[in-house]
Amino acid sequence: MDINDFKWELIQSGIVIISLLVLRFIINFTIAKIGKKNGINIARIRLIQRYTSVVLMLIVILIEAFIFGAEFKDLAVIFSSVFAILGIALFAIWSILSNITSGIIMFFSFPYKVGDKIEIHDKDFPVKAIIEDIRSFQLHLRLENGDLVTYPNNLMLQKAVTLVQKDAIEEIIEDDGEAV
Repeated sequence: MDINDFKWELIQSGIVIISLLVLRFIINFTIAKIGKKNGINIARIRLIQRYTSVVLMLIVILIEAFIFGAEFKDLAVIFSSVFAILGIALFAIWSILSNITSGIIMFFSFPYKVGDKIEIHDKDFPVKAIIEDIRSFQLHLRLENGDLVTYPNNLMLQKAVTLVQKDAIEEIIEDDGEAV
């Protein structure tokens, strides 16, 4: 076998990879624009960009397998085995997966941002705090007494939340001269 035997496959692979890079650039640009428009932290923007890059890479690997002659039935066996193992593993850690998914949903449709004072209407543990950080798995909330509470992302989507004050963290900084 020589490289000329795979000339057409290499050309197709080049087209797929260039298309991936262009698509990845467009998607990352769009995510950054949405994030900046909504006042979202740059770390969260980069996290969502990484998630989309991983998904695009998995799609390219699948396309490349077909380009180089893999049969659908061969890939079906491999993917079904991998997904069976992942399904069992993810069932054991469904809470983590739920929080990551909630974090992605919150990136695109969460009406509150870092610095806002919110009230979470939870019967057992009501919280009135300032959003200090929004991470992949949880929010960091600063209570009025100074305590830090981490609140899971999936619960933020399940509970009623009220905006008490927009940009409350800026007023605290101006009042005290110190950051919270």
